Amino acid sequence: MDSLNIGIVAHVDAGKTSLTERLLHHTGVIDHVGSVDAGSTQTDSMEMERRRGITIRSAVVSFTIDDLQVNLIDTPGHPDFIAEVERALRVLDGAVLVVSSVEGVQAQTRILMRTLARLRIPVLIFVNKIDRVGARYQDLLDGIGEKLTPRPLAMSTVTDPGTGRARSVPLPLSGGRRGALVADLLADASDAFLESYLDDDTYLTERDFAAELTRQVRQSLVTPVYFGSAITGEGVEDLVRAIKKFLPPPPGDPLAPLRAGVFKIDWASGGEKVAYVRVHSGRLAAREPVDTYRRGRTGDVIEGTGKTTSVQVFQNGTTTSETVAEAGDIAKVYGLAHVQVDDQLGSPEGLPSSGFFAPPSLETVVRAARPEQTGQLYQRLRRLAEEDPLINVRRNEAEQSISVALYGEVQREVIKGLLLDRYGIEVVFDEITTVYVEKVAGVGRGLEVIWQNAFAATVGLRIEPGPAGTGLRYQLEVEPGGLPAAFHKAIEETVRQTAQQGLYGWEVMDCVVTLTDTAYFSPVTSAGDFRKLTPLVLMTALREAGTTVHEPVDQFELEVPDDTVRAVMSRLAAGRAVVDQCEARGSVSHLQGTIPASGVYEFERQLPGLSHGEGVFVSALSGYRKTTGAPPTRRRTDGNPLNPKEYLTHVLKRG
Repeated sequence: MDSLNIGIVAHVDAGKTSLTERLLHHTGVIDHVGSVDAGSTQTDSMEMERRRGITIRSAVVSFTIDDLQVNLIDTPGHPDFIAEVERALRVLDGAVLVVSSVEGVQAQTRILMRTLARLRIPVLIFVNKIDRVGARYQDLLDGIGEKLTPRPLAMSTVTDPGTGRARSVPLPLSGGRRGALVADLLADASDAFLESYLDDDTYLTERDFAAELTRQVRQSLVTPVYFGSAITGEGVEDLVRAIKKFLPPPPGDPLAPLRAGVFKIDWASGGEKVAYVRVHSGRLAAREPVDTYRRGRTGDVIEGTGKTTSVQVFQNGTTTSETVAEAGDIAKVYGLAHVQVDDQLGSPEGLPSSGFFAPPSLETVVRAARPEQTGQLYQRLRRLAEEDPLINVRRNEAEQSISVALYGEVQREVIKGLLLDRYGIEVVFDEITTVYVEKVAGVGRGLEVIWQNAFAATVGLRIEPGPAGTGLRYQLEVEPGGLPAAFHKAIEETVRQTAQQGLYGWEVMDCVVTLTDTAYFSPVTSAGDFRKLTPLVLMTALREAGTTVHEPVDQFELEVPDDTVRAVMSRLAAGRAVVDQCEARGSVSHLQGTIPASGVYEFERQLPGLSHGEGVFVSALSGYRKTTGAPPTRRRTDGNPLNPKEYLTHVLKRG
């Protein structure tokens, strides 16, 4: 049986999970439709998801349409969980983007559609809630064309919108004025279709129109738009037929070498790690060795190996069966204890080099309410970080404090709830703060010579500014054969680790570090000598070069009622935001611009009061700019190699 992997994506409250329930019911997987409000849906399985009525982790369910198996991934809609959406997008053959016919196209919807378009993932749009008061048709279609995609095609019309009698009525593709409109749309992207349409001797049938539309949808050239209601089921049958007809079957050869991507990590009831993988090619079976590949912070590929103990393929709803996973399948894999999200199994080909969305620019300190649980808290947070690596757990051993990176307030509350629900650990958080970065101001050098320091090693380093957006580039100015490979690895790894805390405690970015001098004494010298010495050398070089602190800046989109624009603009100005565009559309104004990430949290807290509770705000990291005034600092967690005496006391005592 052929398989197809699709995602349902949308802004929060657009009805993604309700639509998933309706699809499962329509295809016979479940007997009755669950409710998000009642916490009885198939995909919101976490206790916190049921309580809050939102999707937090991507969930997989399966159903069949005739002879096609569809694996459907229900993704979070709240912006705080955008990283979870990113992982789901990597495994999709197509997507259903849900838009509310009442709220319309919102800022988060636009961000998701831009990402889908950039990845050239074919999209069907399902306009939900046609039975709700305030449901719209034509002006919403116009909004989709203006804000989401330049080439939408309505596949149905709506009678009695905004009432319980609302019905979705399919539209033909050919014939009359409708046929002319569809032909114009298809001809824009196909000279062959245009020629056939204009040829007096050629009569194009409904089937010809449908074939050309299918071709263009699969190439992401046209976006069909369906109207309906996930609650009543209206229009869902048309959407089911469209999923099979328009979304492309996945490429992949089951006889080719294995290539599978890990997009989610979960835990079995007994504590065993479970990797959710999409098989792109080849076969994945239980009790077989598997090579694993991971993209390191430097862009290099880190190899590993493991052995699967169980491979379970999704088949009906959330149920799975033990079998061989082949190209196109999504499977739950047990036994690979070391794998992480974004790892690839079997082959490094196609290994993602970077994310589609920016990493979080906020962090907060978290403490156990019961001090005796502090050690356990760190371990449990590390486990949560395996599910979501971007929360970036940091521990300050001297102060016994732990900090985590976040996208926002909702994510913080979710982490708090998960720790309590899963592990019985109650925690308290400090205020959310901004994560700054440091950039090298000039050129600096550091050198420590063997036998003239506390370690049996020589290390010389030079640091200088690098191109924007390149992170840290490490290079050699010494003969590689002058040191054993293990010593070279120790130096480079320690350089990258040390650079996580610059002169002011922030990560040093966009720089070039060059290894200029090395020496060792065999058999006395060990890799540990280089690991302990390198931070002193790098900090000497960094102090000479100097750094400047830069704050993260977000690009934002904002929708507010017209009568609240003045108050909102005033608050944005107070948060040092710059509004680049303000456009009135009916009774709603749309604003775009930039705002320091440090001001986002407070603005989001005040927005409901400023906008009668109707404001919609979405932001994403767009870059960094130099701070003014006294540079903000962050407490060090590395033994402080800026102070050699303090650092040596720390590492020698620890050793």
